[in-house]
Amino acid sequence: MWQLNLPLYNFRIKNQNDKQFIFDAQRRKFVSLTPEEWVRQHFIRFLIEEKKFPAAWIAIEKQLNINGMKKRCDAIVYDEYAKPLVLIEFKAPEVPITQATFDQAVVYNLKLNVSFFIISNGLQHYVCKIDLKEGKYLFFEEIPDFASIISAI
Repeated sequence: MWQLNLPLYNFRIKNQNDKQFIFDAQRRKFVSLTPEEWVRQHFIRFLIEEKKFPAAWIAIEKQLNINGMKKRCDAIVYDEYAKPLVLIEFKAPEVPITQATFDQAVVYNLKLNVSFFIISNGLQHYVCKIDLKEGKYLFFEEIPDFASIISAI
């Protein structure tokens, strides 16, 4: 599989009709194993197991209606009141993270109004807090644990 800048985890993978599928514990079903999905599965496990994000508060591929268009963000982390807190966007390892990636997250945030973005291609990870008053992003050196995110709000 693809080498990532994340811990290695074991996943249930099956082959069916010459395609590979990976079991997504969040969605409780097998999904097509693409490079982006490989990143998503590792990163979500990393957040839950290493950074202590509550698994039940993470939604995968949440559909949004933005200006009459249906969009689908890769993951959203909610707070204890089901308010969106963190928007997560994943790319395949071979896809560079560019300004366009951040712009995509900003468009989703028009609907969600989250405090944090996490963007990763499995090799590079960006975490930023959105300072709406100042109109800027505050980048973190490393991925904070869930308690640190809650306390930074």
